[in-house]
Amino acid sequence: MKLFFLFFLLFAFESRSQNIYFPPLNNNANWDTLSPQSLGWCTDKIDSLYNYLNQENSKAFIALKNGKIVLEKYFGGFTKDSLWYWASAGKTLTSFLVGKAKEEGFLNLTDSTSKFLGQGWTDMAPARERKITIWNQITMTSGLNDGVPDNHCTIDNCLKYLADAGTRWSYHNAPYTLLEKVIENATGLNINSYTNLKLKNQTGITGGWLTTGYDNIFYSKPRSMARFGILALNKFRWNNISLLSDTAYIRQATNSSQLLNKGYGYLW
Repeated sequence: MKLFFLFFLLFAFESRSQNIYFPPLNNNANWDTLSPQSLGWCTDKIDSLYNYLNQENSKAFIALKNGKIVLEKYFGGFTKDSLWYWASAGKTLTSFLVGKAKEEGFLNLTDSTSKFLGQGWTDMAPARERKITIWNQITMTSGLNDGVPDNHCTIDNCLKYLADAGTRWSYHNAPYTLLEKVIENATGLNINSYTNLKLKNQTGITGGWLTTGYDNIFYSKPRSMARFGILALNKFRWNNISLLSDTAYIRQATNSSQLLNKGYGYLW
């Protein structure tokens, strides 16, 4: 399997009581490190790991221990200041934003998607369309047909009925992408502004959402992805600040959210 996007590894996450390090918000400041030798890692295997990653076309690799950098390697012409897209890992960002909008009272997961996108956002009969909720979008259970010629297409005539909402699981990008418009219409802020306000300003994450075709994709530097990993590792607390305090939502997001596919949470 080719590895075309960024990877970060997070170690020792078995307990929240561990002392997690949070890097400075100033991205020009030093990020604390640990040596692999001090952790008892097999240092004679590191070069072979890097060779493998390079052969698989990796761009960047960061391994963290309790938030501190242990390994950091870039390949080809890619550097720590290069930008790359999160691909489907960006769904975890959207999951966070939906949870934040819920926590702030802008939406409920049981709300019909039509409440925010209006009637006719699909090619379905209105009664069936109204059954699709935000919960269905974040759990991939919309019932929309992912077998259309382009299942990234968010135009109404691409969004066709296949099954009632909540009765079928399928990894379908278009209903996910439309969560951006749900968030924007619910909060009154565009997706980048809401991300800046609720996530980036508090964590030092940089980057932004860019539209490519039908998809809306998050681009950032590698260390920003690592910052989000630290945040998720610490149950969405950065230092002593809770960015998302809805523990029930976090639990459903990062565990089984439904019975159709127990390996899937809320876009995780």
